Amino acid sequence: MVRGLSRARGLLDGIPHRRAGSSASGHGAEDAVAGYVRMLAGGVRPDAYTFPSLLKAVAAARGASAAAVGGAVHAHVVKFGMESNAYAASSLVVMYAARGDGAAARAALEACPASGGGASVLWNALISGHNRSGMFGLSCCAFVDMVRSGAMATAITYVSLLSACGKGNNLLLGMQVHKRVLESGVLPELRVENALVDMYAECGDMDAAWVLFEGMKVRSIASWTSVISGLVKSGQVDQARDLFDRMPERDTVAWTAMIDGYVQAGRFREALETFRYMQFCRVRADEFTMVSVVTACAQLGALETGEWARIYMSRHGIKIDVFVGNALIDMYSKCGSIERALDVFKDMHNRDKFTWTAIILGLAVNGRAKEAINTFYRMLRALQAPDEVTFIGVLTACTHAGLVDKGLEFFLSMTETYKIPPTVVHYGCLIDVLGRAGKLKEALDKIEEMPMKPNSTIWATLLAACRIHGNSEIGELAAEHLLELDPYNSTAYILLSNMYAKSNRWEDVQRIRQAIMEKGIKKEPGCSMIEINGMIYEFVAADRSHPMSKEIYSKLEKVLTDLRNAGYVPDVTEVFVEVTEEEKQKVIYFHSEKLAIAFALLTLESNMTIRIVKNLRMCLDCHNAIKLLSKLYEREVIVRDRTRFHHFRHGSCSCKDYW
Repeated sequence: MVRGLSRARGLLDGIPHRRAGSSASGHGAEDAVAGYVRMLAGGVRPDAYTFPSLLKAVAAARGASAAAVGGAVHAHVVKFGMESNAYAASSLVVMYAARGDGAAARAALEACPASGGGASVLWNALISGHNRSGMFGLSCCAFVDMVRSGAMATAITYVSLLSACGKGNNLLLGMQVHKRVLESGVLPELRVENALVDMYAECGDMDAAWVLFEGMKVRSIASWTSVISGLVKSGQVDQARDLFDRMPERDTVAWTAMIDGYVQAGRFREALETFRYMQFCRVRADEFTMVSVVTACAQLGALETGEWARIYMSRHGIKIDVFVGNALIDMYSKCGSIERALDVFKDMHNRDKFTWTAIILGLAVNGRAKEAINTFYRMLRALQAPDEVTFIGVLTACTHAGLVDKGLEFFLSMTETYKIPPTVVHYGCLIDVLGRAGKLKEALDKIEEMPMKPNSTIWATLLAACRIHGNSEIGELAAEHLLELDPYNSTAYILLSNMYAKSNRWEDVQRIRQAIMEKGIKKEPGCSMIEINGMIYEFVAADRSHPMSKEIYSKLEKVLTDLRNAGYVPDVTEVFVEVTEEEKQKVIYFHSEKLAIAFALLTLESNMTIRIVKNLRMCLDCHNAIKLLSKLYEREVIVRDRTRFHHFRHGSCSCKDYW
């Protein structure tokens, strides 16, 4: 407050003829209140212009202290006789409703004996305030009470109410409001028409949204953006892009909607391409844009682009709020740069449960299980309550470190201490903890104890553990259940075939292979992505589509020769086909991650870390080869496979060969 008062004093003293409303010139609640205090000390009496500005700043603040300040300002509203002023009272209503204190908001409304337009202002404030706190049902109830009170609904009323219907996914009420709008005579009114389009789009009724959009005589950027957002939400991303390209003018919100649409659809490369096009068009991004961009970088493992995004935010003054901070932690974690994720975490002044959960998950999948668990305890000491996702993080840490007893302890505390009912995902983590540790019977017992029906992921997790530990009996049982749930699940057939091959049961292998061919089941091909100079390159096994394919294969042959000279012996135990040893070796030599590494060695500087994202679990041979390569070439290699990160340094891996 002292700092705020100092800033406010300088600001106020610089205004020769300041009036009572000048307190609004400060930045944030602290500055606004400090300016107000300075104003009073200067003998200036507040008037009708003072409190709306002051209360707006206070309403935006959060925390217990902000609530206390709001109460103190309310007392001053009463003290200076402004409680009957509709605009001061409406600011009180918004402040309380935005904080979720509906009773206080309603009391402030009823304390003001306004009528006519003043009454409409108060009711509009209540509806708007409830919207800001996410209490959309209360917004709708407030409108019903407004109608009963005889207050006249205005265009602003309908805009707020339709927003509540859309965000609350209340299509039926939205249609009733639409009918009332048509009867009210407020149309044509662009704000209301936009609100109607947006409501239908939010509720997923794209036919109605499109009819309204097509019938509009005048359209704004918001009109187009609402339809684009609705198409994206309904999974029609290509149609959204077609409409986006037809927009006569595009602002930051429209660009962000399109970028986020690609992210939601899992089309991350297109999200980044759209962002680059946005920069080419000289449209400035905001924090919402950057959350989507950073999320796309996280999924692609595009650290260079993610770093550039962070520099962009710094250069353009985009604040790193808790949402952006959480996205950055997730991005750095998913790019294998956990130290930088920790740096962001340490620099964040405000942390929510998602912040703690993001860093716990990041530490867990990057092989730093003990730190993940210690961070969980720090979260508890910071009085942040864990949720179901937080426990997925600590259970994942236990899985990757083989901490069976600790995993069981966390599972028990989740249910008994924190009263969080376990989902099928939590049971999946527990089955994984037990299965990886070879406790297959205990894992099967846990499945039988589940209060819900096990899904295909549960049985696939147990089957994968049986393959690792060579337990055909439980493996066959798991495969049977898995195929009952999903008869065309390629994972079940592949794992079962591999398990039989490991036991030299070649007749059973042939039977499974025959079933795969008869059912037309396609195995998901191994794919590895790598970012070089901001571009994402993708490789599949034995891929020769890259323009530098000849150089890549030549480099790979040189690498394999160097590895063999250093003692590398190909591990073909996971090549489960009846071919010669030489043919098996050829299969594993050209796996996608080896091709990606050869490309990286050709194009990256010798001191740069090689980062690869793979869609499947890494095989034993690639794991062994990259361990030796990291020592021989003195290169750090980070591979993110389907389940975790492998940090290869000086001939060893962070997973300690347990994955």
